[in-house]
Amino acid sequence: MRAARELLKDLEYEVLSGSVDINVNELVYNTAKVTKESLFVCIKGMSFDSHEAASKAAEAGAVVIVAERPVEVPKGTTVVLVKDTRYALALISESYFDYPARKLKVIGITGTKGKTTTAFMIRSILEHAGISTGLIGTIETIIGDRHIPADNTTPESYAIQEDFAQMVAAGCKVVVMEVSSQGLKLHRTAGISFDLGIFTNLAPDHIGPGEHESFEEYLECKSRLFRQCKVGIVNIDDAYCSQVLEGHTCEVETYGFSEKADLRASQMRLISRPGYLGVAYQASGVVNFPVEIDLPGKFSVYNSLVAIGVCRHFDIPREDMLEALKAAKTKGRIEKIKVSDEFTLMIDYAHNAMSLESLLTTLREYEPKRLVCVFGCGGNRSRLRRFEMGEVSGRLADLTVITSDNPRYEEPKAIIDDIKTGMEKTDGAYVEIIDRKEAIRYVIEHGRPGDVIVLAGKGHEDYQEIRGVKYPMDERVLIQEVLQELGRV
Repeated sequence: MRAARELLKDLEYEVLSGSVDINVNELVYNTAKVTKESLFVCIKGMSFDSHEAASKAAEAGAVVIVAERPVEVPKGTTVVLVKDTRYALALISESYFDYPARKLKVIGITGTKGKTTTAFMIRSILEHAGISTGLIGTIETIIGDRHIPADNTTPESYAIQEDFAQMVAAGCKVVVMEVSSQGLKLHRTAGISFDLGIFTNLAPDHIGPGEHESFEEYLECKSRLFRQCKVGIVNIDDAYCSQVLEGHTCEVETYGFSEKADLRASQMRLISRPGYLGVAYQASGVVNFPVEIDLPGKFSVYNSLVAIGVCRHFDIPREDMLEALKAAKTKGRIEKIKVSDEFTLMIDYAHNAMSLESLLTTLREYEPKRLVCVFGCGGNRSRLRRFEMGEVSGRLADLTVITSDNPRYEEPKAIIDDIKTGMEKTDGAYVEIIDRKEAIRYVIEHGRPGDVIVLAGKGHEDYQEIRGVKYPMDERVLIQEVLQELGRV
């Protein structure tokens, strides 16, 4: 039992009815999970406003209702009025779980691209150095030995605080988490004092109904992290760096290729051999040593620079950093799968035109004999994305294999026809193979020496969504099945 007054102590609030001098058993924000003598926080969502269900929550046992506006409830129910219930949920959750973030070093990463890979790189280095580190991100939450698939990049505030508490119980000393613009906008990270806040880069994304009204709002939401952290580590090369830092309250450290950066990369070299695409560079400034990583491209330099910039705050030896960076892998992010000694095959999550163009442009820099791109597009999503991705692949890949992604409630053939509309604006060669496993079989069977083959769009996903049902489908499994069927393992 917890005193309601105690849970509310970090908030400004008004008691509309009842008394906060009452004990509660649980904190709840989902009407389906209300229990006897619970405190219920009303949340206005995209499709449902639980203020409308306040009376039902009280009847189900909630004794305290936290709301943004007056609500009708049975007599005797305590109603507490706050300005923003999402913000209130975050601060109440902190108190409910006994402020677990204060018992951890918290690292937050925001930006359009690179959050996931950077988070895994940082965790790889810290764990390699013997520092138990939790992770919250797009792919999964990691607590000790537990790996929990993620629903959102940045979970709801209650879930974050619950995860933090479990990390503390599991012996974690640090947590690294992806902090999305939506997470910042919806106050999911409110109340957390980040020890380190990281900015990777910014480009127009997540703008539209249900997300951000404009690019300006998107940028402003990202900037909030730097009014909520002690030290900000930011990409000085990014055009929006100074705008993201507007109003910052943190110490600032910079990284990038610029001579002005506190942590600089120079002398970048691409490294290529069959089955291996990597990059090497000299890190200088606040550190001084050569770096080589088993990931391709300039964006991998940026990601690894961030990891170095963060981990130097933990006094980790250079050898540990370099060993861990060399071994760091992120599921579905330029994830190389060994299928041949003659050509390279990888899986990547690139699922829109911007990310696909970045990926294919990077891979072209390695001058492969052929660049082969296998991809599809999701159903019940923008048709414009299909046209754009078709055009990008047609322009940059030597061969495109158009296949199925998550068709949802659309016919895969109709989606492929849209992609072909974009393809046909280019001179790019393509084949269409609806079944994704057969598409993978085709590129493995027809792989040539020096080829670089990328399976784009699915990344870490291990399912295919068809007419409301998620069927198991992991490209890593499909690749192994194909290799077995071809007698190559």
